Amino acid sequence: MNLLVTGALGHIGSRFIRSIPAGKFTSVTLLDDLSTQRYPSLFELSPDIPFRFIEADILKADLDALLRGIDVVIHLAARTNAEASVEIAAEVERINFQGTERIAEACARSGSRLVFLSTTSVYGVQQEEVDENCPITDLQPQSPYADSKLKAELMLQRLGASSRLRFTTCRFGTIFGVSPGIRFHTAVNKFIWQACLGLPLTVWSSAMDQKRPYLDLEDAVRALHFLIDRDLFSGETYNVLTMNATVRDIVEAISAFVPDVKVSLVDSRIMNQLSYRVSCRKFTALGFQFTGDLRKQVAESVALLRGVRRW
Repeated sequence: MNLLVTGALGHIGSRFIRSIPAGKFTSVTLLDDLSTQRYPSLFELSPDIPFRFIEADILKADLDALLRGIDVVIHLAARTNAEASVEIAAEVERINFQGTERIAEACARSGSRLVFLSTTSVYGVQQEEVDENCPITDLQPQSPYADSKLKAELMLQRLGASSRLRFTTCRFGTIFGVSPGIRFHTAVNKFIWQACLGLPLTVWSSAMDQKRPYLDLEDAVRALHFLIDRDLFSGETYNVLTMNATVRDIVEAISAFVPDVKVSLVDSRIMNQLSYRVSCRKFTALGFQFTGDLRKQVAESVALLRGVRRW
């Protein structure tokens, strides 16, 4: 089996490509435009895995040539900073929607199966708990990032019906955990960064006790393998998350390792005022077990940054 991973050097991709066992794939093509310059994600890759790296932009690359002979595509390439996406909405639309559309159409032509990473941020609801079968009125993205992901989801459904594209959509919770391509712009990781630098955690004023879905990076990687191993490409959408947690839960986990952590309440124009839980029963019903551990990942992240303080 030949695998292609777009956005392969990012937070999720750099961890996933290190989880591949020898002999699983005939070839593994890593595609990344290096716009975030995460060169260390390529360091010390296993010599037992047939990796090939290609620096290319999914909006410009000859995807038909790249996908020739590819059996499965894991599409991770995206702009993922929801808060920052307000200022770069047009760019987010191009990369997250138009880029996904190009990848999907190329997969349809080549017969490649596609794993598309969406986000639980597509939910913006009044219900206490939501799942994949919720009415369309419960899908109310609160940022250009989430809006672009939902738009891509709907495009894939149309393309799957018209072209027999084999794909699956995963709505990932907010990622936390360590990888060579780690970023610190989303809740858990951002708070850890701030705590280790002696900065107050910037928490949305309405959010301390609101629940949101989070995903341990180890669970995320295992979920991607699970989908490929079981050939789950029937056009389904799955919520993939380790837990629903409040900001207070996260702050308490961090304070166990950074005792002097402080919190500063701020406002954000893209933050909705809702609290909700996301169900992942549909995914676990397939036989997948989430084993992630917030405190363990916080401990590992803090260990990487221990001793770092603001100058």
